[in-house]
Amino acid sequence: MIQFLLNQELRSEHALDPNLTVLNYLREHLGKSGTKEGCASGDCGACTVVVGELHTDAQGAEQIRYRSLNSCLTFVSSLHGKQLISVEDLKHQGQLHSVQQAMVECHGSQCGFCTPGFVMSLFALQKNSDAPDSQKAHEALAGNLCRCTGYRPILAAAEQACCNKPQDQFDSRQAETIARLKAIAPTQTGELNSGDKRCLVPLTVADLADLYDAYPQARLLAGGTDLALEVTQFHRTLPVMIYVGNIEEMKRIEDFDDRLEIGAAAALSDCYTALHHAYPDFGELLHRFASLQIRNQGTLGGNIGNASPIGDSPPLLIALGAQIVLCKGETRRTLALEDYFIDYRVTARQDSEFIEKIIVPKGHTLFRAYKVSKRLDDDISAVCAAFNLKIDNGVISEARVAFGGMAATPKRAKSCEAALLGATWNSATVEKACAALAEDFTPLSDFRASKEYRLLSAQNLLRKYFIELQTPHIETRVTAYV
Repeated sequence: MIQFLLNQELRSEHALDPNLTVLNYLREHLGKSGTKEGCASGDCGACTVVVGELHTDAQGAEQIRYRSLNSCLTFVSSLHGKQLISVEDLKHQGQLHSVQQAMVECHGSQCGFCTPGFVMSLFALQKNSDAPDSQKAHEALAGNLCRCTGYRPILAAAEQACCNKPQDQFDSRQAETIARLKAIAPTQTGELNSGDKRCLVPLTVADLADLYDAYPQARLLAGGTDLALEVTQFHRTLPVMIYVGNIEEMKRIEDFDDRLEIGAAAALSDCYTALHHAYPDFGELLHRFASLQIRNQGTLGGNIGNASPIGDSPPLLIALGAQIVLCKGETRRTLALEDYFIDYRVTARQDSEFIEKIIVPKGHTLFRAYKVSKRLDDDISAVCAAFNLKIDNGVISEARVAFGGMAATPKRAKSCEAALLGATWNSATVEKACAALAEDFTPLSDFRASKEYRLLSAQNLLRKYFIELQTPHIETRVTAYV
């Protein structure tokens, strides 16, 4: 059984289809049709809902952390121990919520189909903001599409909603909600079981290891932003899933003097502060990784584990010399991330083995990352590049160069590195290294870019890196487009 709060109503579910998304649960099982399906792939934001969960802040106080999510990519099992808020829950005692009122007064709705999703994103923004901030507003709304192109009044509504925000029913019930969430906090492995399909929800790494050993065919579910597409887009059935999002050990982010240790189930939005502090370029790229809704769900471990050749984080992590800790039963092994990827969607992971955490070394001051895509926000890379050199007295003593989108796996550019290593850091060396990239990669052509464009882009990004290190005041990092 799993338990969660539907606004303030306690829901206990056991026999639901584990492949059921929160979107379809709301619409088909509860008759709450305010949440819309626009794309069923996490791109449009029409299905946005907000999930609240217990969180202890830096001062040790218990709070509710509200996050916007794409309900079309969220399986119901991930709600275990949390609070689900949909657009129907905002109106209270016959009065519109302040974010809804702001949309009315600022004329933020046209055809209205996308409006519930915008409202929920604004609600999460209001809960997480102390004052109007245009940058945060753009970030919060970047995952919501308005096909009537009504963004200006929606941004005005965001400013109004976050300015002198009034107390709402969620504020007044906060203590009660915290108490209710504590009362339903999971204490043992939860389960949804429809007979032919099941999803298990362990609470510890040890329990996960035991379950995965018992069900090696199970699909591991973290954020689900990739896995859920198999259900929503390809109409496949996932007979057994194991949800790892309730394992606190795998959500920790620990900052040591020489490294970061990031749990594989830590949401990308949680990783931002630590990665941005250590490597500003990594933080900047995370802002372009996807929408905030996706970053609130997707995990660093998932981005590695799905072994996509165009995943944005692996090239950066490879260039930094990151390692992953793999767990199977009581056995753990540490593997260099570059050795994890073997071929297209083929990895070194063994049966019943899972990524427990990622270890990211610190201290690489010449690290830079670049993403080439057709849109600035919420788009997949055509080419993703990461450069990490150590230069002593004008001579390159260490070189790690990695790319995504250039091969069947995220991959180091070994010939390029060889051309750089031991050479003087000047334009002639850079041109030799650019030529060597043609030995490292034979990229494919697809709808994102041609093979010629990819190779030329990779070479130009190395030139860009050289120019920026020479003249750092003109840096324009991770802002390239196709």
